[in-house]
Amino acid sequence: MEQHRTRPAQYGPRRDPASGPPAQPRPSRSPRPPLPPQAARAAGGGVVRSARPARPGRSPQRRPAPPPAARRLPDPRLTGLGGGLFCGLVMLALGLLTGALFGASQTVYGVLFLPVCVLTALWVREGDLLIAPVVVPIAFAVGLVPVADDGGGTLDRLTGLVTGLATQAGWLYGGTLVAGVIVLVRRVRRVRVLNRRVARSRPRP
Repeated sequence: MEQHRTRPAQYGPRRDPASGPPAQPRPSRSPRPPLPPQAARAAGGGVVRSARPARPGRSPQRRPAPPPAARRLPDPRLTGLGGGLFCGLVMLALGLLTGALFGASQTVYGVLFLPVCVLTALWVREGDLLIAPVVVPIAFAVGLVPVADDGGGTLDRLTGLVTGLATQAGWLYGGTLVAGVIVLVRRVRRVRVLNRRVARSRPRP
């Protein structure tokens, strides 16, 4: 007699293989916390970076405002031609001023000649330092013309100019010497600065 095989109950009911595997419940996901702004920007660029806590930086300290610069004399740099024009025009103006206010006093003119020599030697540029002692006596002679003018003809004016140069030779030599000393000091300082730069640029052994 034929007996039918029975399936054990532990395997459960038979399922159709065409229906596919049984659906499994998906685990519930907890919502992600919002990212901080720095991490969100990094994630938008394609790289996720963890937000670092900001370091307690030092509070910016305000530097005290520098004190107002002390008033100094102007420090222009005149060329050789500019220095000659400056000295000649100033001495001519001082000669006219001396003739109008001080009775053409050659002594007053000589005293005013000294500061002009100093300014000319200080304001000429370093490349034309040797021009200052040359233009100073020429400017002295130009400014002496209205001071030594006697009101006569050309010969009388020329005679008064020669006489003024002879009598005021002390002021002429003194102003030229002052200009020469200032130029010499500036030249020595320039040479020292150049030597220091050359020594610094040389490679040390």
